[in-house]
Amino acid sequence: FYFFFIISYSGETRYNKDKILQGQGVDEPLSATGFRQADAAGLFLSNVKFTHVFSSDLLRAKQTAATILGKNKFCKDLEIKYDARLRERKYGVAEGRPLTDLKAMAKAAGEQCPSFTPSGGETLDEVRERARDFFEFLCQLAVELEQKEQDMHGVASSSSGTSEEQLVFPWTNHCSEAELSSDNGGASKVLDANILVVSHGAYMRNWVGYFVSDLNCTLPTNLTKSQLSSVSPNTGVSHFIIKLENGNLFKPEITCVCLNQDSHL
Repeated sequence: FYFFFIISYSGETRYNKDKILQGQGVDEPLSATGFRQADAAGLFLSNVKFTHVFSSDLLRAKQTAATILGKNKFCKDLEIKYDARLRERKYGVAEGRPLTDLKAMAKAAGEQCPSFTPSGGETLDEVRERARDFFEFLCQLAVELEQKEQDMHGVASSSSGTSEEQLVFPWTNHCSEAELSSDNGGASKVLDANILVVSHGAYMRNWVGYFVSDLNCTLPTNLTKSQLSSVSPNTGVSHFIIKLENGNLFKPEITCVCLNQDSHL
């Protein structure tokens, strides 16, 4: 069976604008621009019916998630669940300081950003482990939903997942439609879950890296290596289709429909 999830990155804060590292220790609200970006993302996703919404518990992500849901036609009242595993990478002593300071620290240590870890910060492996843990939680959630549905209605019936009419994905004109029109059924198949995740740029770059290097995620054919390694723009949207064959949590098939889509901005 399939589930979809869509990731939006938090909107701009004044620290983003001034190129100051926030990490986890600086919990800034969205700027006026950040709220406009979140409004635009909400309108962009307004026809997508979500079954679950998860957000980082940092303020900028919480405000972005609430603004996106506030624009949604189907699920304005859906509960947003906050999860510390979705927080931005922790930058330790570099938090609250200009990005140029982090680069200077890395140079002094003979290392490159972003692989350099400042004192008190998280390594890239630690960030990836958080992402892996959260993704496995999502897969388990989807499996439990399917099992519950089968118990209630019998194996023969289709799940209560999102019907095709409620899958109005606005970005299919802008990026690869291969999976959506594939012979596997893609979007025409009934879904078991359609999940919105709101997180942060450096964290999500590591999550996508985990998908590609560890889980062999299929990428859009037009995606370049630099696009793959770049940090998403504020409120950029990425869309993944997850196929769990017979509920097998250990072999998810992942297709990236689009990465860091920003046509709404």
